[in-house]
Amino acid sequence: MNRSTAFPVALTGSRDRVQMWADETEVEQAALQQLRRVAALPWVHGVRVMPDVHVGKGATIGSVIAMNQAVSPSAVGVDIGCGVAAVRTSIRADQLVDLDLLRASVESAIPVGFNAHDELPKLRRFGMEAGVDKLFGRFGSLDEKVQKLKSKAVGQLGTLGGGNHFLELCLDQEDRVWITLHSGSRNIGKTLADRHISIAKSLSHNRGLVDRELAVFLEGTPQMDAYKHDLWWAQEYAAASRALMLALFKNAVVNHFEALHVQFDAPINVHHNYVNEEQIDGRNLLVTRKGAIRAGAGDLALIPGSMGTGSYVVRGRGNPGSYFSASHGAGRRMSRSQAKRMYSANDLAQQTTGIECRKDAGVVDEIPAAYKDIHQVIEAQKDLVEVVGHLRTILCVKG
Repeated sequence: MNRSTAFPVALTGSRDRVQMWADETEVEQAALQQLRRVAALPWVHGVRVMPDVHVGKGATIGSVIAMNQAVSPSAVGVDIGCGVAAVRTSIRADQLVDLDLLRASVESAIPVGFNAHDELPKLRRFGMEAGVDKLFGRFGSLDEKVQKLKSKAVGQLGTLGGGNHFLELCLDQEDRVWITLHSGSRNIGKTLADRHISIAKSLSHNRGLVDRELAVFLEGTPQMDAYKHDLWWAQEYAAASRALMLALFKNAVVNHFEALHVQFDAPINVHHNYVNEEQIDGRNLLVTRKGAIRAGAGDLALIPGSMGTGSYVVRGRGNPGSYFSASHGAGRRMSRSQAKRMYSANDLAQQTTGIECRKDAGVVDEIPAAYKDIHQVIEAQKDLVEVVGHLRTILCVKG
């Protein structure tokens, strides 16, 4: 990333509707083409591109799209409500012991990959019973095609999944221990997203689109109402799932460091795949952030890098030029398949030296080299966020 470039810059061929906090020459052509196609949609007010930008399905990851009385489900992504959570603990670096045993305890408490909880009642001891019951009490109002998935959705609440999702223990610059995690809405969010994307593609006003993946719903229609209803539920589910995992993680930490009487600060819990109704340039618009966070003035957030480079805790500057947004992470610089072709388990072990984590072939696609340099990504958006601190990963759980 060219640090000498003054951001933002307009994307060529976008009629200045796309403003980028990234060097166009360093972004894949497929991603640039996606951005131009989004900007050409008649409902789009503008597009803002974050420094972690890379190609996605339908809409680009690392993009913020403001639309007038319309929304594209693909501009949200299939992992509705995906986001991160973080909390600082009272533990100091010199008090850390037996991280291998702690990782085993966390993996036992929080199902990863395709695993799920056997039952939900045992999880309600963390004071979330009323919220959980209310959340699933509304399940019958969701799209009828997902009704059979209720038991699966219940079991997957408070579970990690796979891919780039993680549970981490980190150290800040004062050697204080942090708990961080990254997760989404699991299978139920993907199913709802796929269902509504399919419905949007069938609508007559979308039939002339160059890319039908960008099909939109229009305000005031029953299809839009149904999508927003399910969307808000999935975003709430994802946030509740992170809160539950954080509680389970904290419980594992408390039990592991029982003699320390561990204390925790207030948590950070933010979406980076979601829709919000906001005022942009003096207009009430629907804003989709796909791989981007809200960075309003004073907003605290976490911007993770990779399992070898840690994360940044940031505070939003409230820059209206970016639609009050910032990047959601480092962003991939190569696909998962490319990473698997280029790197081995030995490479992964070398790049994660000193970190208690999986180092096998099953997570080679998450190797740090597959991601952009998180430090450069943060540098490129100094006008969007203020750095509160850098967190160095010491333990990482992957699905």
